Amino acid sequence: MLRVSVVLPALVAGVFLHGCAFAPGQYLDTAQFAGEQSPENARVELVSITPKLLAIQEAGRKADQVPRALLDYSPDSYRIGSNDVLHITVWDHPEMTAPSGPQQTLEANGRVVRPDGSLFYPYIGEIKAAGLTIEELRATIARQLTKVVTKPQVDVAVIKYASRKVVLSGAFNDTTQQPITSVPLTLLEAVGKAGVKTLDADLSSLILKRDGREYRLDLDALNRNGANLDGIKLKDGDQIHLAYNDRRRVYVMGEVGQPRALPFKTRDLNLSDVIGSVGGLRQETADGKAIYVIRGVEDLERDTAKVFQLDAKSPVAFVLAERFMLQPQDVVFVGPAGITRWNRFISQLLPSATLLRTGVGIENDIRVR
Repeated sequence: MLRVSVVLPALVAGVFLHGCAFAPGQYLDTAQFAGEQSPENARVELVSITPKLLAIQEAGRKADQVPRALLDYSPDSYRIGSNDVLHITVWDHPEMTAPSGPQQTLEANGRVVRPDGSLFYPYIGEIKAAGLTIEELRATIARQLTKVVTKPQVDVAVIKYASRKVVLSGAFNDTTQQPITSVPLTLLEAVGKAGVKTLDADLSSLILKRDGREYRLDLDALNRNGANLDGIKLKDGDQIHLAYNDRRRVYVMGEVGQPRALPFKTRDLNLSDVIGSVGGLRQETADGKAIYVIRGVEDLERDTAKVFQLDAKSPVAFVLAERFMLQPQDVVFVGPAGITRWNRFISQLLPSATLLRTGVGIENDIRVR
């Protein structure tokens, strides 16, 4: 029978020779994407991040532009609607201008347009106001007052706009409905008034719903490339939703300073930014040639997922990383260096080796006695 003292060194040496195969932790073996592939691996493509790849990607990215349908809309003159509050002035006739008395507020002397679109005015009676412009209503009142006033001088002003509005939702500080007034309201003005929750908002995903259609806009990109974002005029019934970034993240794993999930705020998030945000590579454990961006697809049966690899042995490689743009749900994985995997394997093996050595010692003691 072989002695344990002879078997132990041979066993340990044999396991050492295959140590990396049993090393704990995650490791991406790029060899599995070469040669004969399994059906699973055939759905994944390994792509090196090179200047040529970046040039192809940049050429394929269309410049963000505001949809023409949004820019073509130009609001007409404001038309009065239900719930608007009007202030009607008849010069030299304070009893018509301020029936509640001059000491009352302007709104107290205002006249609310009823839900049916009408209002009551002294000496005239019921007037259909909804649908008229301010000038049209002024002319109507002046014409009717000629029955009781000689050459009436009439002015009409809207002191509270309540019939037309824009609805906001999502990652805004204030989601109160904003009124459409006689002064056109632009998308940028509405967003500015509402205020953006900068830490929680996904600036690349603003949705404008209009007339049953959705327009997706990238606020960050459109604000910087002269795409005329301020040319979008809002109309009654528009809905503006700014998505939260809680479901759109980039996951950083492996040999980095602080592995974690980063919120995806804009489409200009690049690989260099991400690695810098988590404290960079662990210089003592990371393999500079094993920086991967794993990008999945919704349907692996039809599309091919991609694993992008960056060889960052030289810091110059981060020039490429700065131009490689990430997408939501990308996984950035930094693999361990070979010696790191070996050391981890040894740290797992030593307790077992110590136990075997202790057993051998006990056996020798028994033989001596």
